[in-house]
Amino acid sequence: MLGKVLTSLLLLAVFFYEPAEAQKKKETLLSEKVTQMMEWASKRSVIKMNGDKFRRFVKAPPRNYSVVIMFTALQPQRQCGVCRQADEEFQVLANSWRFSSAFTNKVFFASVDFDEGSDVFQMLNMNSAPTFLHFPSKGKPRRPDTYELQVRGFAAEQLARWVADRTDVQIRVIRPPNYAGPLLLGFLLAVIGGLAYLRRHNLEFLFNTNVWAFSALCFVLVMTSGQMWNHIRGPPYAHKNPSTGQVSYIHGSSQAQFVAETHIVLLFNAAVTMGIVLLCEAATSDMDIGKRKIMCVAGIGLVMLFFSWLLSIFRAKYHGYPYSFLMS
Repeated sequence: MLGKVLTSLLLLAVFFYEPAEAQKKKETLLSEKVTQMMEWASKRSVIKMNGDKFRRFVKAPPRNYSVVIMFTALQPQRQCGVCRQADEEFQVLANSWRFSSAFTNKVFFASVDFDEGSDVFQMLNMNSAPTFLHFPSKGKPRRPDTYELQVRGFAAEQLARWVADRTDVQIRVIRPPNYAGPLLLGFLLAVIGGLAYLRRHNLEFLFNTNVWAFSALCFVLVMTSGQMWNHIRGPPYAHKNPSTGQVSYIHGSSQAQFVAETHIVLLFNAAVTMGIVLLCEAATSDMDIGKRKIMCVAGIGLVMLFFSWLLSIFRAKYHGYPYSFLMS
């Protein structure tokens, strides 16, 4: 009877001891991982990861911290200009978090370069860069954990809003001082002031309607091409598919655009405007009839050609748009 009791007690001891031992090992492993991540973060705001580090510190449990990773291709042979621009913004975001008073081990920022972690790209079936993913502290990444780069752009402020939405960590983005804007504005004001001083005895050009009309047209063309949207959202200049090497200058969605796309639209709108101006001059000018005919033909050609190309861009972005013109 005593032997049975001792056996039962021994089984109970083993039953409770094994989970406790496993829990202790789990806590020790988690502590080691957090300590290592904190050590890396103290040296570099964006932790560089390869396949081994990714599998050990991001994929493998246990983990009580979130990791925001930028998958990129920064090597020169990849020719990914967008990756370098996105990396600069990602560094700004990570530095803002690392050197803030609210910094904790709740969130870490890391990057995986294609040439150093191609196995990670294959593991995640990823075929484009840059891409931002959030790996939550519990569970697997869901669809909102993939940042919509083409829609929101890669500005640090936009990334900070996304991180706050996924982790509840508020990051106040602090950019290093940039004196290029004030210096450029000062130079422009100096040039204008210098010209006004040189022409101080003859300021009739300030009342020239053609000067003001040209200035107004330039302002309208810049605003209607989407430059303000670029300034707010910070989209990439273009997109290069790392698998095929194909570069896209026109975004395929009506909800986003590339910087190159706004430049193209600006040029096309300017060409259409020039065509309209030529047609107006041909109708109202006192020049001989031959020159007016040439201006008329040139104006019609500019309007038809570039307006057709504008419609082509519109149809490419708004799928199902029923109207076309010439080459659109």
